[in-house]
Amino acid sequence: MTLVRSGDWVFFQGSTSVPVILQEALARRHEELRDVKIVSGFNITKGPAPFCKPEYRDSFVVNSLFLCADQRQYVAQGYGSLIPGFLSDLPALIRRREIPIDVACINCSLPDENGYCSYNISADLAQPAVESARVVIAQVNKSIPYLYGTAMIHKSDITAAVECDDPPVDMQFGPPTEIEAAIGAHIAEEIPDGATLQIGVGGIPNATLNGLRNHKHLGLHTEAMTDGVFRLMQSGVIDNSMKKYEPGRSVASLALGSRHMYEFIDHNKDCIFYDVGVTNDPSLIRMNPNAVAINSAIEIDLTGQICADSIGDMIFSSVGGQHDFMYGASLSEGGKTFIAMPSRTAKGRGKIVAHLAPGAGVVTTRFQTQYVVTEYGCVYLRNKNLAERAKALISIAHPDDREALDREAFARFGYTYHRLSMKP
Repeated sequence: MTLVRSGDWVFFQGSTSVPVILQEALARRHEELRDVKIVSGFNITKGPAPFCKPEYRDSFVVNSLFLCADQRQYVAQGYGSLIPGFLSDLPALIRRREIPIDVACINCSLPDENGYCSYNISADLAQPAVESARVVIAQVNKSIPYLYGTAMIHKSDITAAVECDDPPVDMQFGPPTEIEAAIGAHIAEEIPDGATLQIGVGGIPNATLNGLRNHKHLGLHTEAMTDGVFRLMQSGVIDNSMKKYEPGRSVASLALGSRHMYEFIDHNKDCIFYDVGVTNDPSLIRMNPNAVAINSAIEIDLTGQICADSIGDMIFSSVGGQHDFMYGASLSEGGKTFIAMPSRTAKGRGKIVAHLAPGAGVVTTRFQTQYVVTEYGCVYLRNKNLAERAKALISIAHPDDREALDREAFARFGYTYHRLSMKP
C-alpha cells in the first residue's frame, strides 16, 4: 500500500469480498499518512475495519457510501461521515470525479485464459471506482469465484497485486423465526407467477423466498444474489423467462452467500453482474413486468413515511437501493413494492410510530409507499388518505401498541379519523 499518498481518496471493494489484507496494510502506515479519505459501500466483515481506531483519526477519514458494522462506531464517534446518495447515482458521481477516487482496492479472481480477472462478486461500486482510479491494487484471490459481467480487469491494468487464498465471508441464515415466517408468508401471497424480484438480505427475505418454492417462471433483477435466490435458481423456480431486460439471466450487482452458492455461480453464464448504475436504474427495473421490490424499515409513521437509514439522528446505514427499486417497480406493469418489518424491535419498541424519531431520515416518502407488512398482516396504502393510512397501519401494529397509536391518530387527524371507527 506504499502507492497511497496523504490526501488520497481510497476505495475498498465491499460485500463479502472486502480486501482485508489491503486494509490491514494501509492501517500499518498510519504514522506516515494524513487525511486519507476512505470510501466504501455495503461491507460484510468479521470485525471493525483496521483503520477505524480513534488514534488513527488524523490519518484516516471515513466517507461511507453505505454505513455498515465495520465502520458504524467510528462514524458515530465523529471520525467519519456518510455521503448521502441514491445508489443508482453513485457510479456517475465517481466517474465524474465528484467523488474523486485515486486508489481502488479490489478482491478479484485468478485471471482467465485471456488474462482477465473478475471482481463481479461486488461490482456495485467497485467498477466505477476502478475505472476512475489512477492506481488499482488487487488481492488476486484463488477463492473468489469468476463471475460474468462488466467488472473485469486485465492483469496488465493492475498496478500492484498480492496473491492470496482468502474465501469470501460465508453468509448463511438459519431457519426463519415465527415472526419472519409470518411476514414472508404475507408477502409471498401477493407475488404472482412470472414476477421479477428485488429482494434483500436477512431473515425476512429468506422467509419470503421460502414461500415462493411453488411459484413458476420468476425472474431476478436485484442488488444482492443470496442463498435464498440460489436455491430457487437451482430448483428452476427462477428461470427468468418472463423478463424483458436480460431475459434468461439473473441480474445482480453483488453476491453474498454460502460456499455452495459461490460454487454454483462460478463460471455460470446464466448470471450476469453489473454495477449499481445499471441494476438500480429505475428505467431498466420498470422494463420487467410484475417487478417486485421488497425492502425493510427502521420505523414508519402513520402517514407512510419510511425511515430506513438512521436511528434518530444516528446514521445506521443509508438509502441503498430502496428508493431506486421502490420507484422502478412502481412504474412496472403490474409492479408491487413492499416494506416488510417486525411490528416491534428486539428491545420491544414499536416500529409503527405516530411520528418518526427526531432526526430520523425519510428514505421512502409517503407518496411512494405501497404495501407495508408485519407479522400481523399486509396493508396497501397507495389509494388511501392520511387518516385511512393511519387506520390501516394501526391494524398491523403490535396489539399492545394499538391503543396509544389510535389516540395519536385521533389527535392528529380529528374527525376524519374518528368517522372511520363509526362505519359499520
